[in-house]
Amino acid sequence: MNLQTGKPDHIEDYLCTVRGGQWFGWSDSSNKVYANLVVHDGGSKPSETDCTNGLKALQDAWTINNDSYKSKRRDSYNSIEDQLDALYKDMLAGKLDTTGTWATHIKSVKDSHPK
Repeated sequence: MNLQTGKPDHIEDYLCTVRGGQWFGWSDSSNKVYANLVVHDGGSKPSETDCTNGLKALQDAWTINNDSYKSKRRDSYNSIEDQLDALYKDMLAGKLDTTGTWATHIKSVKDSHPK
């Protein structure tokens, strides 16, 4: 994985999710490519396609959690407690429309981080 971002960037990242323990290694540890993948535990060797697809899935999941409009919105929203408090105050003030504190906050987050 990329040490600066934590984003998976090698099939080894996927292989660590397949089975527990030290079930795999490399015939040439300085050249960690699929052709040099060795299975130590007697189990089956995943296909190269499984490895590349698995890595892609990990990268896609990382992007959703760390570098997407969803993660940016999640980080920008007020806490659930604060949102519920704002809704309650908007209810008391008769502002359960787009002019209330809660609605304007949600709109500003969505406008700042569009899909």
